[in-house]
Amino acid sequence: MATQSTPPVVPVPGELRLPPGARRRFLGVLVPPAQRRGLDELSDRLDLDAGDVRAKRSAFWAMLLLSGLIAVCGVVTDSTATVIGAMIIAPLSTPILGIGLGVVTGQGRLVGRSVLYVVTGLAAVVALGWLVALVVPDTTSVLANSQVTGRTSPGLLDLVAAFATGFAGSIALARKDLADVLPGIAIAISLVPPLGVVGVCLGAGAPSLAAGALLLFCSNVVALVIASTVVFTGAGYAGDAARARRLADPTPRRRRAYLAAAVALLVVAIPMVANTVQATLADLWAGQTRDAAEAWLADDPDATVDDVSWNGTDLVVSVRTPNDLPSVSRLQDAVDDLVPWDPEVVVVHTVGERVVGTTG
Repeated sequence: MATQSTPPVVPVPGELRLPPGARRRFLGVLVPPAQRRGLDELSDRLDLDAGDVRAKRSAFWAMLLLSGLIAVCGVVTDSTATVIGAMIIAPLSTPILGIGLGVVTGQGRLVGRSVLYVVTGLAAVVALGWLVALVVPDTTSVLANSQVTGRTSPGLLDLVAAFATGFAGSIALARKDLADVLPGIAIAISLVPPLGVVGVCLGAGAPSLAAGALLLFCSNVVALVIASTVVFTGAGYAGDAARARRLADPTPRRRRAYLAAAVALLVVAIPMVANTVQATLADLWAGQTRDAAEAWLADDPDATVDDVSWNGTDLVVSVRTPNDLPSVSRLQDAVDDLVPWDPEVVVVHTVGERVVGTTG
């Protein structure tokens, strides 16, 4: 009895190279076949220059400019609710994810168009923030509010969160049954508010703070592009594109794109790791300074150390006591032994009185 041999599986250029069983299991968990969007549908959602181009462009620019204005107003007024509203309607994630799809499917023009939308959108929102900062009467208080300080010194956990959000967003786009989670993903990735902070900080004459907010935006963009590239490749869209267009092997171009993404990730990760290390050491040294200050005041039973904080490179120690303070030079010497660059210690002394109630 003759047996029918199974033809060998010939991989399509650019398709994920996994054993057939492993590939089916992977795709079944990531994007179930019954819920998987087709490549044409996904391209229509992410390519702003495909389909009804005029409607897509008008919607993109209208929503981007409005969300940018809302975000800037939320930043200036320190309103978290307003900033969240700007996150929900911001359309910048569409061309960013379009970059990932263009890399996976070997469409260089889609990558180029999407990058252009991202760059011009960035410039528009930053310009809005800059203009609003010029008319704000007190930019000093704006630069100190939580919307600005929370976005000007991103750390490693911000990058991890951006990657997790990028994977969630890419999976939601590849599946038909997860469209409801996209507003939550838009809130998590926070693309427009950091750009609003960049513009406000530039208008207020604080370029170093603007650079920190721009780093947060760039890290979110890089994480979205890398995550979408991984998800769309795993979901088989590279193979779909190769079969539909009968392309030559796009692997060399894709490898260059992967190399560029790796370099971009390295560029944003290094300062974010440095920020994380710096923040960790600053907290450690502040805690050690508090211990040193309490030891410095050990002979005064009425003295308390209310707070220890950084003001630039100086340490500010807030002390409350109705009595005179011991020599500050002793505390300065103790701090010099703890912190490598010998920061100046500034003691803020608040005179407190103990009032004992009497019954009559």
